[in-house]
Amino acid sequence: MTLAVSAVLFDLDGTLIDSAPDLAGAGNDMRSARGLPELPLAHFRPMVGSGARGMLARALDVHPGHAEFEALRDEFLRRYESRMTRETRVFAEVRPVLDALNASRRPWGIVTNKATRFAEPLARALGLLDEAATLVCGDTTPHAKPHPAPLLEAGRRLGVRAEHCIYVGDDLRDMQAGHAAGMTTVAAAWGYLGEGEAIDAWGATHLIEKPAELLKLLGLA
Repeated sequence: MTLAVSAVLFDLDGTLIDSAPDLAGAGNDMRSARGLPELPLAHFRPMVGSGARGMLARALDVHPGHAEFEALRDEFLRRYESRMTRETRVFAEVRPVLDALNASRRPWGIVTNKATRFAEPLARALGLLDEAATLVCGDTTPHAKPHPAPLLEAGRRLGVRAEHCIYVGDDLRDMQAGHAAGMTTVAAAWGYLGEGEAIDAWGATHLIEKPAELLKLLGLA
């Protein structure tokens, strides 16, 4: 089945890039500063999509509502910002997909809940900012995903109607936002996925195991 799609939008962490090593690293940096042993990457990885909240839960068992949560969150973000390009990379199997989209002159963009403070310099460092037709961050619009506002803003910037956009993500919130925006949704099984409902229960229009499968959906392979 080939989709009639004019633009492709991607989530960032866990979909385009593997940022888990640096996010987990910031969590372990906090543990080390408190004399605690480091935890394995596998302990952090499923919760990467939850950002600072998820990393603090895994690193220090601290959750929103804890008396020190906000101070610890700020510390985590400072530590992450200082190292966020150290080990983070574009997924190797995603790079050919972006190359094919570029060659076909089909615009693609990034819609992430990551704040501009982090997303913009990170995308620039990884060479994505020069290629992406747009970057919509968690603080670009008044609402973050699962609200459809960020996706609709991306479509507006690209001049493409929502029904002609496809959104690829690795979190239930991505699928919820995509559906609410009226876009075709693709669940990326190579991502972080979280620890909630199984990916096949997200209601995605399509579920793909590998990035190359997206090119088949788009008729580019």
